[in-house]
Amino acid sequence: MDPAELTGTVWRTVRSAAVGELGAPVPARVVVERPRPGGSGDYATNAALQLAHAAGRDPLDVAALLRDRLAVQPGIAAVTVTGPGFLNITLRHEGDPVEDALAAGDLFGHGDFLRGQSIRLVADEHPRALVLADSLRRLLLAAGASPGEQGDLVRVRAVAAPPGPGPGAGELPPDVLRWAFLRAPAQQRPRLAPELLLRREANPLFRIQYAHSRTAALARAAAALRIAVETGTGADGPPAAPPAAPVRHTRSDGALRAAIGELPAVVETAARRRAPDRLARHLDVLAGAFLGAEAAHPALPSGDEEPTAVHRARLRRAAAAGVALRSGLTLLGIRAPQHL
Repeated sequence: MDPAELTGTVWRTVRSAAVGELGAPVPARVVVERPRPGGSGDYATNAALQLAHAAGRDPLDVAALLRDRLAVQPGIAAVTVTGPGFLNITLRHEGDPVEDALAAGDLFGHGDFLRGQSIRLVADEHPRALVLADSLRRLLLAAGASPGEQGDLVRVRAVAAPPGPGPGAGELPPDVLRWAFLRAPAQQRPRLAPELLLRREANPLFRIQYAHSRTAALARAAAALRIAVETGTGADGPPAAPPAAPVRHTRSDGALRAAIGELPAVVETAARRRAPDRLARHLDVLAGAFLGAEAAHPALPSGDEEPTAVHRARLRRAAAAGVALRSGLTLLGIRAPQHL
């Protein structure tokens, strides 16, 4: 279950409780986000507080009602109530996302959920539609579909970039232009702005590519220090080192592991809904989670410190993040640089 699907599940649960037991107005929207300090689980929401206000009920009673309904939904492992009525949601994970990513290598996020479907893509003749069609073709292939002349017709349409001040499409590097075209939903106008060219972390594309290059730099440094770590280069890469000894996961580490583990579900959603923008937005979340985890708990030992099981676990975490970032960027048709 990816964040968008979880948000939909929470909203439907809120709506059902509002029109059922509570007889209250349905909130226009709910927010699902990473837990704040003091929270727990993979995600948190204040939906119970919203609904309790609309219904004139005790927030803890409403939270208990929503908790019981959410806990039985597919993909959710547990729901707890904290504070005045926040819901903390733990998703059901089938395996270890770090080990899954390292084992799959460059095929991480690929699946067979559209196997047997033949889809014919026909794009409008303007640059953004052609870029969108190319990314959709990559996503459909990763999903197991077989684009071809005899398949179900999918006409690819996209709103073109507006004329006006700022760089034109011909003035932007290919990666930057693709990002601008794919980051916005197809029915919205993409924004071609000078900020797309900034080489700083405030620029989402730069942040994603920088995060990938940082994972590659950590792998090179680990090799120089003779720390055996799987680099996630795929079937043709070096043999995998044995998994590191179990270590306690920090909050920032948990957020990164969750973001890595969500990639296959995000790819599936993007393929089914013909929406590469969902993948683009998730890569931004993944890059932020990696950079935050690395800043909080560096993977490499410092000074004369000897590498420990904790360092090896963090290096494996970084390698898995690199695999996920590289896989996602490739599906968008954007470079995953080793140096930046």
